[in-house]
Amino acid sequence: MLKRILSKFKSGNSFNNYYLLAFTVIVLTIIIQSIIQYSLARQRQDALRINEAGRQRMLSQFIVKSVYECNYGTCDYGELRLAMKKLSNTNTALQQGNEETGIPELNNEEIQNNFNKLQPHIDYILESLDDFNELGEVDMESLSSESDQFLVVMDTIVGQFQKASEKDIKTLMIVELELAVFSLLILIFEIFFFINPSIKKMAIQNQKLKEINWHQTHAFESHMKNIKNYNHILKIEKNMEHKEELISFLMEELNDLEIVSNNMVKSLMKPA
Repeated sequence: MLKRILSKFKSGNSFNNYYLLAFTVIVLTIIIQSIIQYSLARQRQDALRINEAGRQRMLSQFIVKSVYECNYGTCDYGELRLAMKKLSNTNTALQQGNEETGIPELNNEEIQNNFNKLQPHIDYILESLDDFNELGEVDMESLSSESDQFLVVMDTIVGQFQKASEKDIKTLMIVELELAVFSLLILIFEIFFFINPSIKKMAIQNQKLKEINWHQTHAFESHMKNIKNYNHILKIEKNMEHKEELISFLMEELNDLEIVSNNMVKSLMKPA
C-alpha cells in the first residue's frame, strides 16, 4: 500500500509535490508555534502562581508586624484588613484557580496535601484577628508561632511549585525537540521521495529539450537549407542528367531529414 502511494506521488506532477512540501512546512510551522505558545502560557501561569505563593509569606509576616504595631504603637487597620483578605483569597486561588488573575486550578496531589496542612494555621491567624476591638487580647506568642509554622509549610509549597514548573518546562522542551526531529524527518522524506524525483524528471526533460533544440538548430535547419538550394537549382537547370543527379541529392536530404525527425521523436519518447 505504501509503495503504491509513493509511486503515485513520484509519477505525479512535480508542482503537486512542491505544493505538498509547502503545505507540510506550513502545517509543521503552525503545530510548532502552537506548542511554543502553549509552553509560554504555561510558564506564565507557573511564574504567576510561584509569585503569588511567595507573596503569601510576605503577607503573613506583614500581618504579624501590623498586630504588634496596633498593640504597641500606631495602627493602620485598613492595611491590616486588606492583608488578611489577600491572604485568604490568594490561598483559595492557589488551590481552586482564578480566571481574573490567570492562576490555574491546582492538580497536584502532593502540593494539595501541604495546602491542607497549611489551612489550620491560616484559620488561626484570620480567626484570632477577626475582631479588631480585641487585638489587645491576641496571644502574640501563639500568633507568631502559627505564622512561623505557616512560613515553613509555605516555603515547602513554593519549592514544590518551582520543581513542578521546571518539570513542565523540561517536558515541553522534550516535546518540542521530538517534534523538531520529526519535522526534519518528514521534510527529508518528502525531499528524498517526492521532490528529488521531480527534480530528476525535470532535468531529464531539460536534456530532451536540449537534444531537440540541437536537432532543430543544426541538423534539421541544415537539411532544409540544402533542400531549398537543390529545389532552386532544379528550377533553373536545363540539363536532364544534372537534374536527375540533383533529384538524387534531394532524396538523400529528405531521407536524412526523416532520420533527424525520427531522432527528435525518440528524444521525446525517452522514459523520464
